[in-house]
Amino acid sequence: MEEQDIIRALAALAHEIRLRVFRALVVAGPEGMTPGALGEALSVAPTTLSFHLKELTQAGLLLQSRDGRHLIYRADYARMGALMAYLTENCCRGTPCVEAAPSCTNC
Repeated sequence: MEEQDIIRALAALAHEIRLRVFRALVVAGPEGMTPGALGEALSVAPTTLSFHLKELTQAGLLLQSRDGRHLIYRADYARMGALMAYLTENCCRGTPCVEAAPSCTNC
């Protein structure tokens, strides 16, 4: 990913609703969710959700597809992986974090 793509993705995630939407779609897995189900699960109004879905999609973090009359949104796992790889590229001076930080319980 280019640096501008990283900045765009991080900026998109730097909002409470967008972060919640993205995390919910990561949890939903490859099946994704419709905007209606997502809005209901997160208690977000349809117009507000639509705006935030657009922002996340434009940042390259979500994929959108159609199933009949329904839109389905999914987290773009490849893009998420690329973002995480960029952020952790030089982690722990190039050694695996688990080996470098054995006391880390979340690694």
